[in-house]
Amino acid sequence: MRLSRYFLPVLKENPAEAQIVSHRLMLRAGLIRQASAGIYSWLPLGFKVLRRLEEIVHEEQQRAGHMPMLMPTIQSAELWKESGRYEDYGQEMLRITDRHKRDMLYGPTNEELITDIFRNAVNSYKDLPLTLYHIQWKFRDEIRPRFGVMRGREFLMKDGYNFDLTMEDALHAYNRHMVTYLRTYERMGLKAIPMRADGGPIGGDYTHEFLVLAETGESEVFYDSAVTDLTLGDRDIDFDDVDQCRAIMEEFTTPYARTDETHDEALFGAIPEERRRTARGIEVGQIFYFGTKYSEPMGATVVTENAERVPVHMGSHGIGVSRLVGALIEANHDEKGIIWPEGVAPFPVGIVNLKQGDAGTDDVCESLYGQLIKAGLDPLYDDRNERAGSKFATMDLIGCPWRITVGPRGIKNGVVEVTSRRTGESEEMSAEAAIAKLTTLLADR
Repeated sequence: MRLSRYFLPVLKENPAEAQIVSHRLMLRAGLIRQASAGIYSWLPLGFKVLRRLEEIVHEEQQRAGHMPMLMPTIQSAELWKESGRYEDYGQEMLRITDRHKRDMLYGPTNEELITDIFRNAVNSYKDLPLTLYHIQWKFRDEIRPRFGVMRGREFLMKDGYNFDLTMEDALHAYNRHMVTYLRTYERMGLKAIPMRADGGPIGGDYTHEFLVLAETGESEVFYDSAVTDLTLGDRDIDFDDVDQCRAIMEEFTTPYARTDETHDEALFGAIPEERRRTARGIEVGQIFYFGTKYSEPMGATVVTENAERVPVHMGSHGIGVSRLVGALIEANHDEKGIIWPEGVAPFPVGIVNLKQGDAGTDDVCESLYGQLIKAGLDPLYDDRNERAGSKFATMDLIGCPWRITVGPRGIKNGVVEVTSRRTGESEEMSAEAAIAKLTTLLADR
């Protein structure tokens, strides 16, 4: 993409309505624009990040054997009345009446709808286990939407649902999701800590939230610092291996880590003092096991091998995809702007031409641009007729992890400058060496 042809409405000043870093930078860098309170349009740069996060989520869900689908945003209220949640959910649910006077709602979650799909299609234990998921827009009518996409009313969410014959099978699904989420966040460059949490309106006795540590987090969290040293890395995971998934779950949840809602001062006090930490956290996902909470009242049952009809055991698993964009920025920024982790950057490499119109720099930039595209690295070429300082500021603001700077002096010496956005370190090398270096560094993106 050439910046002269790209829609990137950056702002020079901080918007007055933006209270936290991610909201300010998403507006300034041209990722989003507010449509109404708590509802945003995603502009090309922000939409590109959103799609990249979706891609990672899809890859990790399907790696674990979970099947993608798509459910509607508008649901029948009858299903929610059947489960007993219609009146319980509160004013966050946007209730609608259609032209035929039927009660409808803009779905804040999908437990009822997926249970209805299951009960109408599955009858035998032989069809279990089953995990379905989708990535869809949700709506919760927050009384005071704020902090941009961190607490908006409309948001993009991955929610998945498992159906199992027994509690033991469902807890394996729970552990399997724990592993998929750990890997998903690590691929995004995030340290998301699983913390024992409260079930809230979803319900369930087993539930963990995944929180990213940030000063602007909405939750107070308490944890053993040992948990921040854990990493899944590139382990070879067999998602059908019950013992392996359980061992990873225990590894990441044994160190104390809880939100303020489930905090236990006595247990926290038993941790060595030098490892006790109190901080703020941003919730970016949650997993639940809730047994037969929905399957019993809604008649989602299967026939066992003994010809007995039993309700299935269920769980649900959510990742706030649009919220993740804000969380990533909260965890990765400096005074100049965003610093995208390489795995989620909308453009991993930016090319800056210091003298647009100069035959030498234009030729080298065009060559770099073409070769990076051929290597699958999706560069952003700043080919505008602007001052060098303005071009550097734009690249820093939008957060390209790597920048290649091409100028007449460097061309004369046969070199370009390669700069890391995260460290600020620069190195001069030939254009061919720059291509080789970045191709290697970004090979696993």
